[in-house]
Amino acid sequence: MTQQEVLKRLHSLAHPASIEGKKRWNITAKNQLGITMPQLRSLAKTVGRNHDLALALWKTGIHEARILASMIDDPALVTEQQMDSWTADFDSWDVCDQTCGNLFDKTKYAYKKIAQYSADDREFVRRTAFTLIATLAVHDKEQCDARFISLLPLIKKYATDDRNFVKKAVNWALRQIGKRNATLNPIAIATARQLLKLDSSSARWIARDALRELESEAVKKRVMKG
Repeated sequence: MTQQEVLKRLHSLAHPASIEGKKRWNITAKNQLGITMPQLRSLAKTVGRNHDLALALWKTGIHEARILASMIDDPALVTEQQMDSWTADFDSWDVCDQTCGNLFDKTKYAYKKIAQYSADDREFVRRTAFTLIATLAVHDKEQCDARFISLLPLIKKYATDDRNFVKKAVNWALRQIGKRNATLNPIAIATARQLLKLDSSSARWIARDALRELESEAVKKRVMKG
């Protein structure tokens, strides 16, 4: 499909009434069409992988077009410059999270970018770092435990960032590491207990929420099964 054909399809799926409802989920980005995620995934299957089309769709600035771009782009063709440019454009948590989970965590630069983005003070750029940790913990099945243990100091360092979209991503990253396997679970729990001791309401919230899940019977059974 061409860019024009895809945009025509996106506009045909537009449902402006749903945009107001998305505000309940803190999705307030500009240029929304109100398209559902299942509709975007279905369209992505129809379009298929297309790096050049993904770049063109991103440039439109349309909220759903950018999410679709993350679904159809080819991770092998993504450059560091593209990652930096797209990350700088993030203005909503759903675009950030979808781009990380659909695309960025499958590139060869994913782990390298975690350190870079976590040190960036922009809220959605820092969120990207911890969203990458969370999605890699789920998707990178062959990665060694040591790699994720090495990321825990970043979680400790930035747990005190009380901005909503950062602290929730830090929490997500810690929980996903702790749910990865029986080795990482107690290490993540120990990290959460360290956060409880910090003089930071954000860190303590992250810790309590993470412990509630990581120490649950459901998670314990899951990680023990491997």
